[in-house]
Amino acid sequence: MSEPIPQASISQASETLSTSMPATAVPTAALPGAASSETLSEMTSQPRSHEPRRGRLLVLAGPSGVGKSSVVTALRAALPELYFSVSATTRDPRPGEIDGVHYRFVGPAGFDELIARNELLEWAEIHGGLQRSGTLRAPVEEALRRGDPVLVEVDLQGARAVKKAMPEATTVFLAPPSWDELVRRLRDRGTESPEQFERRLATAKEELAAADEFDVQLVNDDVQKVVRRLIELLVG
Repeated sequence: MSEPIPQASISQASETLSTSMPATAVPTAALPGAASSETLSEMTSQPRSHEPRRGRLLVLAGPSGVGKSSVVTALRAALPELYFSVSATTRDPRPGEIDGVHYRFVGPAGFDELIARNELLEWAEIHGGLQRSGTLRAPVEEALRRGDPVLVEVDLQGARAVKKAMPEATTVFLAPPSWDELVRRLRDRGTESPEQFERRLATAKEELAAADEFDVQLVNDDVQKVVRRLIELLVG
């Protein structure tokens, strides 16, 4: 587990992160075969116990632009048995996003129907009401019953809601190497209007200030390091 990210307030959050965090914030010493040269394929190909697997639920959250999508993509490639919960969202797809793979793009009316039928484990309005997103209940519960490792990617409110509904879940906060790096990533993405960009920065400050609520905090300065740690939490 990394060193806690101290934030006494929203303003302190951005100030604290203005200096790059050390790469050692993502610990690897306790990982299986912790040699730095170990590849993800070597790690996941090692034989495991024949005892029945216990499904573990990992809840991943972090500010927009921190690199959650890159981490999730690498994790899914390294851990084929992982069940990744595809969130339902009211927003439109970004370039390259596929319905049912990255998100379920249901629109406002479809989202209202999911709420009415109690089909969401959690849902929330984010970015000042700019959009809504939620976790589909049935697929997560079914995967855990099968004994599969499960990853749910949500925002701060969603992480709180899932932890309340399923206390056995492990919550993981993904932080940027620095505040300036987060701003750069968001700006370079070029998918938001100036107003949306400012909203996402405001949301990011709130999320960074709440990092201590999470069971594990990881700095995303190396995707493979982060993935190794997540694998340990899911199946180690």
